[in-house]
Amino acid sequence: METTIYIETDRLILRGWKETDREVFAMMNSNPNVMRHFPAILDREESDRFISRITSELEEYGYGLFAVELKDSGDFIGYVGFHRFCFDVPFSPGWEIGWRLSDRHWHKGYATEAATACIAYARQRGLFKRLYSFTAVPNTPSENVMKRVGMTARGRFQHPSLPAGHRLQEHLLYAIDL
Repeated sequence: METTIYIETDRLILRGWKETDREVFAMMNSNPNVMRHFPAILDREESDRFISRITSELEEYGYGLFAVELKDSGDFIGYVGFHRFCFDVPFSPGWEIGWRLSDRHWHKGYATEAATACIAYARQRGLFKRLYSFTAVPNTPSENVMKRVGMTARGRFQHPSLPAGHRLQEHLLYAIDL
């Protein structure tokens, strides 16, 4: 089975998902460090369902959350790309740019490199008028990526899928016009 390559950067390949990505992705999603700014870790079944949603969105739109692979080794390290959201907030529905990488690959500039390439890809193809990104307030590393890729702060909101008072309910909202 040939996997579609959507974007290449100097160090990364952003591609469709492979069956072999499932195990590494499940390990990432069960890692408390990787998932510390998410409501819960995911078990293997939940992780596999997440991949199914990702691949369905890629098939439906022709773009989405791309699997990220290191060019030099071929290792799968996570995802970066686009996701359609439609939860109950004033700026919904819309498209977000997001990322999740294995903590073994943090602090190497991969999220910024891949997200910058995704924004250029979206701009060149006229995919969106605006892209959003959001994260829980404590997630400073993710907020820093948003800033590095040229997004601007648009405020805060209470994520409607989290209960009132949850430590991650308050989210930062960033956006970029394309």
